Amino acid sequence: MQVLITTSTFNLDNFAQLELLNKAQIEVKLNPFATRLTEDQAIDLLGTNTIGLIAGLEPLTGRVLNSAKSLKVIARVGTGLDSVDLVAAKKLGITVLNTPDAPTQAVAELTLGHILGLLRNIPQADRQIRNGVWKGLMGSLLQTKTVGIIGFGRIGKRVAALLSAFGAKIIISDEQTTSTDYLNVGLDELCAKSDVITLHLPYNASTHHIINEKQLNMMKNGSYFVNISRGGLVDEDALLAALKSGQIAGAALDCFEHEPYEGELRNFENVQITAHMGSYARETRVLMEREASQLLVNALIEIKLL
Repeated sequence: MQVLITTSTFNLDNFAQLELLNKAQIEVKLNPFATRLTEDQAIDLLGTNTIGLIAGLEPLTGRVLNSAKSLKVIARVGTGLDSVDLVAAKKLGITVLNTPDAPTQAVAELTLGHILGLLRNIPQADRQIRNGVWKGLMGSLLQTKTVGIIGFGRIGKRVAALLSAFGAKIIISDEQTTSTDYLNVGLDELCAKSDVITLHLPYNASTHHIINEKQLNMMKNGSYFVNISRGGLVDEDALLAALKSGQIAGAALDCFEHEPYEGELRNFENVQITAHMGSYARETRVLMEREASQLLVNALIEIKLL
């Protein structure tokens, strides 16, 4: 029997229960590719003797899960479960767990960093100087902006708290929240009123391309768009068109529908791109890996496989 860890990086020092697995003669196997797995790679690594999986963002489709004949527990290092076929997992009796609290601060801080970068032209200024051009670039103050937060869960709330310290006006759009801390408006109204829009939603069929041509055309001229959630939330072709036309002044993106991203958005000076690294803060990764490990072991003990 084995436990497989498929995140692109994982520090086994954070697996406090490793000795317990060793004593039970359960092998712990790491992702040998150090990158996100494809379906076929996941199938190959899972084999038929994996009882527990500490997962990253690889596609755990019905095809993958059906191939893993011994798999009983999946513990996601992170929040989202959109990479897991939950219907297939339930049908197969596979328990699926995640670490929803751990990434909150890291994702919120990266969001804030991207917003400040857009408003103050930080990446462009850096590139200019490296190319021998010493010229200050005029930006604008976050304090004077209305920031629209789409999705007001753990991360959305934390982003709002950080933005409040800068004096920004905050509006939100979330049909599920009961919070009355900020004005909660419909999506169309938020797009029309915001100088900066930031997305903090889970990805599913109902949120696919929630930001599309209609919403982008409603945004203020000169406004900015930030997505540190999931690539599938945004129609990238529509975003590309809005940037080309000058409808929006810039965008910051940490995630894409297909990753690694190799598309045209990379060619825009006013687009900031990071490699899906919202949770990649050292302290956060430690916490996430510890929590996922503990969840996995607890679940294996509960079903008497450990």
